[in-house]
Amino acid sequence: MKYVIASDIHGSAKYCRMLKERFEEEKAEKLILLGDLLYHGARNPLPPEYNTLETAGILNALKAYIICVRGNCDSDVDQMVLEFPVEADFAVLPAGKRTVIATHGHKTPAILKKGDILLNGHFHVPAFEEKENCTYINCGSVSIPKENSPHSYLVLEGDTLTWKDVETGIPFKIARI
Repeated sequence: MKYVIASDIHGSAKYCRMLKERFEEEKAEKLILLGDLLYHGARNPLPPEYNTLETAGILNALKAYIICVRGNCDSDVDQMVLEFPVEADFAVLPAGKRTVIATHGHKTPAILKKGDILLNGHFHVPAFEEKENCTYINCGSVSIPKENSPHSYLVLEGDTLTWKDVETGIPFKIARI
């Protein structure tokens, strides 16, 4: 199974269009969205081309492929304009012989066990770290990256993780799980 994983679009129609282009280029089976889809949040600047309804329309066009979890900037009213479920706290995905627990990152699920992969966004910085009870992976942010990281998304295929720049599709980091 090939997944494209992204987080923290924050209502940027510009970067959401780029994400859609990359998803189509990747020919992945699923687009995993890790929350903070439409709103920028009080601590973030407005992203380029901030347009929540246009962003919702771009995502709705991909609804058959999306698995989504709720971010801290997502609200109940978002479900009124999004045509796919957005209110789950986490999703469980197969990844070879391992289990991926996908969540936004502002809450840690209690179901983690040794060997699991904790996948999130929230912090807007790509990461790959072996922790005591799991492998921690962060896909970064599509529209408001932090700590000089690129506007990014992640591709998970088999046991290979590839972080890519959403503007160019060029990989900047590859790891094995």
